[in-house]
Amino acid sequence: MDELFLFQFPSIPNPQNETPQYKVLDYVVPVDGSGNTHLYSSMGSGAAGNDDDDDNGEKKKLMHRDVERQRRQEMATLYASLRNLLPLEYTKGKRAISDHMNGTVMYIKYLQKRVSELSYKRDELKKVLNSSGFDHGMSSDGAVLSTAVVHQSLDGGVEVVISTGFGARALTLSRVLELLVQEGLDVVSCVSTRIHGGLAHTIQSEVTDLTLVDVPRLEQKLSEEISSLNRIS
Repeated sequence: MDELFLFQFPSIPNPQNETPQYKVLDYVVPVDGSGNTHLYSSMGSGAAGNDDDDDNGEKKKLMHRDVERQRRQEMATLYASLRNLLPLEYTKGKRAISDHMNGTVMYIKYLQKRVSELSYKRDELKKVLNSSGFDHGMSSDGAVLSTAVVHQSLDGGVEVVISTGFGARALTLSRVLELLVQEGLDVVSCVSTRIHGGLAHTIQSEVTDLTLVDVPRLEQKLSEEISSLNRIS
């Protein structure tokens, strides 16, 4: 009788009876009844979503950076334009933008004051030009008294308006031009208009650096010249 040998083999699980588990980032993926394995990788979908978020974030950062750079460039251009409009004494030795802004405020106040002064002088000059008697700018013998008004023109030059009569006490145009040249001004035009008993001269002049011209001092010199002529009997 043959000997009977009994071998015991470990049981091998049937893949059809058991459901294999694939663990991908803590997600268990079963196999359906058809035997087809469906892999849903959370790593794949999550990574794609994260990539999109990262791309959007980078795009926003780049856009913000471009907008900020453009804003800084525009502000730098505006500050440079403002600085060029200010006279040298308001910006000399000052580098900070805050100093330039303070200088701008001071310059605006100065211009407002000058506008008020010039408006007053303009009104006084109109009274002289429209006068017809001693009480409104004429001497006792009927001659028009000379007057002078000096101010900065809009184009950066200096404008001088002189009203004068005739005779020995009249301020001559040649003397006015001589005084302007002494102050470093280049005369570019002169218009003379006949008024009641005299002439009105409007002189336009240019200067390389307006800060070198003392406009109030020039007006004072012209007034002193007129006063000296009025003392002539």
